[in-house]
Amino acid sequence: MILGIDEVGRGPWAGPLVVGAVVLGGVEIEGLTDSKKLTKKRRELLYDEIYERVSGIGLGWVTSEEIDTIGLSASLKLATKRAVQQVTEPYHEIIIDGTINFLSDTPLEQYVTTLKKADLLIPSVSAASIVAKVARDRYMATQDEVYEGYNFASHVGYGTDAHREAITRLGVTPLHRLSFAPLARYRPREVATVKTQLVSTKRVGDRAEELAAMYLIGNGHTILDRNWKTKYCEIDIVSIKHQTMYFTEVKYRKRGEQGGGLAAITPKKLKQMRYAAEFYVHAQKITDAPLQVSALSISGDPMLVDSYIEHV
Repeated sequence: MILGIDEVGRGPWAGPLVVGAVVLGGVEIEGLTDSKKLTKKRRELLYDEIYERVSGIGLGWVTSEEIDTIGLSASLKLATKRAVQQVTEPYHEIIIDGTINFLSDTPLEQYVTTLKKADLLIPSVSAASIVAKVARDRYMATQDEVYEGYNFASHVGYGTDAHREAITRLGVTPLHRLSFAPLARYRPREVATVKTQLVSTKRVGDRAEELAAMYLIGNGHTILDRNWKTKYCEIDIVSIKHQTMYFTEVKYRKRGEQGGGLAAITPKKLKQMRYAAEFYVHAQKITDAPLQVSALSISGDPMLVDSYIEHV
């Protein structure tokens, strides 16, 4: 019962940092190894098998904006904390790939062993590297539609020649890590030392919804729409998973007590959510997909996913 932990996305110029955490719990999956040694097709197949057979999985996401604000070292710890927080399967030991204990100064510190090449040697760490890699790659592929011309699906944010050329031609996007040296010249002076940019209500809401979208993508969803609005209703995130359409309400509370954000999902709100889902499929002329409303609660600063409920 080992909790294996590995990270993906430490070095790219753009996109999130993702930490995977997996407890195999006795499940044996053939072919687990360092995700970098696998073909894309093989990673995808193993990712699906891991999610089908393993119950102890967590993904911790940290956005580019958060990396620019708190730095890479703190971001690695935050992503690890977010990943471990999602794992409910019991475990008696934690193995982190590498030499740094990202859970130091937490109650879990005493259970951690750091190990170089753990993603090659420990199956649960290999699984963690695979789920983190595939989830991050899928997320970056979705950004091709948001930011045309950057070809994020190909280089997934790394500093390739093609990526450098796109930045020179088009400039930077909100996905880019402006604290990284190659992009420092694009960083506005006023944000180099001031962290108060993140406190406005809208920006906090945007950060919560971005974290929610990453959480859903990491759990097998494909995002179809964000902030879909009409004069009658509004939906935070529309996604699809296994042919079922999900309509997710994202709730953020700075403090998680008193039910967190889900306390705001009253019977009246639930009725509005169901109406919005039905209105969406009618507007999009969708007739053959099962519909599911859901709610995702986020709290704290830094933000953590409290709970995700598919059947509200």
